[in-house]
Amino acid sequence: MRLIAGCLATALTGLPLAGVQAQGLPPGPTVNIQAVTQVGPQLPQYTKVDIPLLREGVPQKSGGRVQVTLASWPERSLNGPEIIRLVRSGQVDIGAVPLNTVSGEVPLLDMVDLAGLNPTVAQARKVAQTLLPELNKELERFNTRIVAMYPFAAQVFFCRDKVTSLADLKGKRIRTGGGSSNTFVTSIGAQPTAIGFPEVYAALERGVVDCAITGSSSGNGARWYEVSQSQYALPLFWSVSMYVVNLNWWNRLDPAVRSFLDTTMKEVEEAQWTLGEETTEDGLACNSGDKAGCRIGKVVETKPMTLYRPVQADTDTLRTTLTSAILPAFMERCGARCVEIYNRSVAPISGVTYQAK
Repeated sequence: MRLIAGCLATALTGLPLAGVQAQGLPPGPTVNIQAVTQVGPQLPQYTKVDIPLLREGVPQKSGGRVQVTLASWPERSLNGPEIIRLVRSGQVDIGAVPLNTVSGEVPLLDMVDLAGLNPTVAQARKVAQTLLPELNKELERFNTRIVAMYPFAAQVFFCRDKVTSLADLKGKRIRTGGGSSNTFVTSIGAQPTAIGFPEVYAALERGVVDCAITGSSSGNGARWYEVSQSQYALPLFWSVSMYVVNLNWWNRLDPAVRSFLDTTMKEVEEAQWTLGEETTEDGLACNSGDKAGCRIGKVVETKPMTLYRPVQADTDTLRTTLTSAILPAFMERCGARCVEIYNRSVAPISGVTYQAK
């Protein structure tokens, strides 16, 4: 527990790790790492975890032997799907991306965080840890490997107009993250729209979309409150994401350096999961102008958003849609092997078994 607390303190203050001893490395050549993580440079996952633990912490703890050049997606003009391709080709050593963003190439990735599957972030972590070996079997065919997974805040609706229930979303154009969120949005009579995260602000501002789905704190960091009026806080999923490495590069590393980085990524993972647990309510509070509840993000003082909590009927709809539409659509995309993996590994956690009709 002291280790987790130390990691969280580092993540939330941006100070060097106080609770973890510096890990020395034997003399050797300098290792320069290219890392591209996070959908925006203002998100707490970037400013409060990646910058202090990777960009600043790695050189400090390695005695300068390991250096990290770190950037967010917009700083490299990237939208997401390219991340895994850049890592696969070796142009980037470490990348971070939501699983559903790249699940078009590896459908199994979507299983971790299907819409309606995980009502809590704790369950999302349990599912992610359980599926990690299966995910890496798939990714290693693409010369990549997951070294850590983490969540964002609960994924909720940011809307230009007043939205108090799923019924108000019928007919609206909604930016989604792809995968199972498309299935859910279609099931409620809305139109899913694919737009890269960095372009969503402009799409909301111009009315290209009526609503957009993202984490409450991610929308805060991207200033969506400037172009949205209401947030409907039905938690669809957690945008579980991965830090992925180029497998050839990882295997070629000096074993001492690889061990050092493996330990570092475990610290990053702990800090990110702890942050993920706190950012849902913090983001909702910040966006709605609640100063007392806004401790991580930026409180909106001018034209705060209106917060609408989910009605029970909509929570029930999300759960029933998981069985009636989301799981069947996912299994159709993913294939028979995914049915076996889900029922063996995930169903005992979720309490929902998939049965083909």
